[in-house]
Amino acid sequence: MNTNDKQSELVKTARIAGVWYLMMAISGILGFLIFHPQVFVSEDAQKTLKNLIELESIARIRLLLEFAIIVSQALTAVWFYRLFRNINEWAAWSVGIWGMINSVVIMISAISMGSAIEIAGSSQTIEDKIILVELLSNLIANAWGIGGLFFGLWLIPLGYIITSSKRMPIWLGRTLIAGGIGYLISTTINYAGIEIPLSGYLTVPATVGEFWMIGYLLLFGIRPKDE
Repeated sequence: MNTNDKQSELVKTARIAGVWYLMMAISGILGFLIFHPQVFVSEDAQKTLKNLIELESIARIRLLLEFAIIVSQALTAVWFYRLFRNINEWAAWSVGIWGMINSVVIMISAISMGSAIEIAGSSQTIEDKIILVELLSNLIANAWGIGGLFFGLWLIPLGYIITSSKRMPIWLGRTLIAGGIGYLISTTINYAGIEIPLSGYLTVPATVGEFWMIGYLLLFGIRPKDE
């Protein structure tokens, strides 16, 4: 395979990775930001139980979107490894491993959602249902919360590959690294019980970097080695 064919194959791989990454972003926005609050009410298990019973179809859509996040996260990790393995194999493995672990962590959330839906429709007493739904809601919230560690970890080697290889814009790589560090710090601060003003902004670079990365992958793919 000549150089032009190799580059064309890399661009194709990059764009497929971009499609999976875009699917992960869309399913994440729809699932976690739009459908989730309609069903799972923070610190109100009784209201959540009521929603699970009366809005079962919405709850199941939320669960299916969680499935979409898991699958697209895993496939994004696999395609990133395929894209970057010949550029920096160690970093490519890191991206793939941390991405797959993040997918498994989100799977814990999906298992909890499925269990909550089943419990809501079971013949148990209301009191027992409320206790179990509260437990499962906390598992969902903490799976996503602690998952921030792994999401940060996968962004850092991803950014490092970009900055060191210069196959994509250097500032894209730097933004991803900053976002990954931001996720690690934000998650640690949250679980340490420390209240710091504006700490929520620590993950903003990650959001910017992700959508920049998606756009670059879909529009340009990856630069040739000699650029």
